[in-house]
Amino acid sequence: MPALLQPLRFAWTATRGHHFRPWRSPLLRWRIETYSGIPADDVTLTVFLRFCWRERRELLRFLAWSAQMRAHRNRSRHPGLSAQAGP
Repeated sequence: MPALLQPLRFAWTATRGHHFRPWRSPLLRWRIETYSGIPADDVTLTVFLRFCWRERRELLRFLAWSAQMRAHRNRSRHPGLSAQAGP
């Protein structure tokens, strides 16, 4: 999957049931609360956008890491496709 689509894929998966209002997603609210200390009940659109902007570098780093983990998982499921697999 192209790198530009990774953030969209993660956002779609993480906001199940709240695709068009991600700040209402219980998973994202919980993640924001545990990462930043902002109470989950206080996460509104403004707080969500402010958090995303302030933590954009860390969020992009997380997305890159999750893409690596997904690729690693997929390689381990299909050993013949792995770079380490022999002839």
